[in-house]
Amino acid sequence: MTTNLAEFSAARPRLHAVALRVLGDAGDAEDVVQETWLRWERADRSDVRSPRAFLAVTARRLAINAVLSAHRRQETPAGPWLPDTADRGAGADTLAERGDAVDAALRLLLERLTPAERATYLLRTAFDYPYRRIADVTRLSAANCRQLARRAHLALAAGRCRPVDAAAHRRLVRAFLGAARGGDLRHLERLLAADLPQISARLR
Repeated sequence: MTTNLAEFSAARPRLHAVALRVLGDAGDAEDVVQETWLRWERADRSDVRSPRAFLAVTARRLAINAVLSAHRRQETPAGPWLPDTADRGAGADTLAERGDAVDAALRLLLERLTPAERATYLLRTAFDYPYRRIADVTRLSAANCRQLARRAHLALAAGRCRPVDAAAHRRLVRAFLGAARGGDLRHLERLLAADLPQISARLR
């Protein structure tokens, strides 16, 4: 127990920063940190190679889940949309639920965010891209990407919805899962960039 607490305490400032960047509220970020501690207590640490990485991924996933589910108008929340690193033995039903959660969360981004906001929000919050790297993907400045991230949070809260193309939704889900589970970030980057007017012509 002492070792577990020491590892968590060392990571706590970073966990709070990760959650605060996603949620934009210190109180909500602290709630995520506390939930991360509970997950850490229950985790089978024999499978955890890097406690620091495990804690950071868990905090980021919980924060993303919180910000998306808070603004959904459906009765059921969006649910976790990144793989739960603490659950190594998930059955078919659990995996199916996760697939539904990813579908719902990404549909929300398609409904409420512009292509530039979506690219910035997804790369920043889900994959922890620095703004300089997002700028390389989007061909925008890092300052513009910071503004887009703020606008994305406001747009998610506003509740305005656009029609979602079913084929575009399927492509985004496949690309996201390929990046989250298999590490194929380049395909996700290309898909997000192709939706941006200023560079789409170069990618055809």
